[in-house]
Amino acid sequence: MATNISDQIRKADLKNWKQIKVEFGKDFLDIAVPPNCVTLNMKRMPCLTSSKDEIANALNHPIGSPTLPEIIRRKNKTADKLKVCITVSDITRPVPYKGENGVLLPLVEIIEKAGVLKSNIVFVIGNGMHRPSTPEERIFMYGREIVDNYQIVDHDCENLSTQVLAAHTSRGTDVYLNKIFFESDIKIVTGLVESHFMTGVSGGRKAVCPALTNTKTIQKFHGVDFLEHPNATNLILEGNPCHEEAIEVALTVGVDFMISTTLDNTLCITGVFGGDLIKAHLAAVAAMKEFVQIPIKEPYDIVLTHAGYVGRDHYQSVKSAVGAMPAVRENGIIAMVANNVDKEPIGSREYQTLLHLFKILGPDGYISILRHPDWVFTKDQWEPEMWGKPIRKVGAEGLIYCAPQIPENDYKIIPGMNGYQFIDPNAVFPSDREKAAAMFQNAVIYAAAHPKFMGRTPTMAFIEEGPYAIPMAME
Repeated sequence: MATNISDQIRKADLKNWKQIKVEFGKDFLDIAVPPNCVTLNMKRMPCLTSSKDEIANALNHPIGSPTLPEIIRRKNKTADKLKVCITVSDITRPVPYKGENGVLLPLVEIIEKAGVLKSNIVFVIGNGMHRPSTPEERIFMYGREIVDNYQIVDHDCENLSTQVLAAHTSRGTDVYLNKIFFESDIKIVTGLVESHFMTGVSGGRKAVCPALTNTKTIQKFHGVDFLEHPNATNLILEGNPCHEEAIEVALTVGVDFMISTTLDNTLCITGVFGGDLIKAHLAAVAAMKEFVQIPIKEPYDIVLTHAGYVGRDHYQSVKSAVGAMPAVRENGIIAMVANNVDKEPIGSREYQTLLHLFKILGPDGYISILRHPDWVFTKDQWEPEMWGKPIRKVGAEGLIYCAPQIPENDYKIIPGMNGYQFIDPNAVFPSDREKAAAMFQNAVIYAAAHPKFMGRTPTMAFIEEGPYAIPMAME
């Protein structure tokens, strides 16, 4: 720990500070904050009293769509000849799939009762450009009943032999799509509807594009022209190029049925929406949006947040930093803690290389490289670009990232300040939780006493739900 930081922390007067609980995996960190720290909460989303009944209701009384048995009857084949493809999310999305209270068992039960053979049902994991699933993750996500009895395939965006040219969009994108999904008689998408920092909201059409598309398609979807558009952000659909491209692809390919859920920050099911790809998805969006928006009168000097379940690595944790942006002042401080439990706690090798390039060049220099005509689009280039958005607002020194699973030496490629700068390099911690708590606590103390506030007491806010909550300025 640098001497000046150590002195700031040592001299801090915490006498009247209060305690908050900050989510860290399945546990919480007890963190002291100044008495003026405001907690920003989402509206409480009531959990369903019986998710099993609500899932059945969504399947049997779909929004804007015939029921699945009726869809099956309308096909030009007998049910036992029909091929059904169900696309599912990977480990990065906490969709309630498994068990009697999950989505998948009642879904396949209805399909099979309508005459479709179990052997003709295939699950395709919509990885997009994420890594393939592991056997352990499949059991964790979908349950042993699904894993042991159905074919499950990881989508591979780089393997053109598993894809087919499926669409040509109005923006000039040639869309290559997963062949199993495209050639199936019945196409079903599943997922989670929550705010999304690029496409406005997740779920629905995203289960097709980018989840099942090829690398070239994702290049366009995650290209600079799309992501730097002002409407490519949380909760905005109208005029959002990412959303519009995804919906065009999904409608061109054709989706027979959608079933999605909404969750609260404890991953409790708050809603189930089945039916037409657009109508059911918009119903889910309307229900979710009411709860996740947090109106604020004016931004704060310091914003504290966490990366939640989605922050399994540094790559995914950017969602929380971008979500915090409306709540923080220009040249303020965002301090965040993340439980980066993935086997690669930073992200893929490509991401690590690009992140290092970003750190060297800065946000604007990095964008200039991406826009250069000689630049070859590279997997994961968009996530450093997204980190550039909060860093442009608060500066590299204004972003503090605390993740104990990332070795200290590896932070040399990560922009911003890091949690190791706030702990004794010789300290030994019994667990990642204790290390995270020490990092984050001292980061809060450092931020509250930062000289940029010239001796005044800075305003501070804590986003309790982390990446799931979206602070928005009141109009």
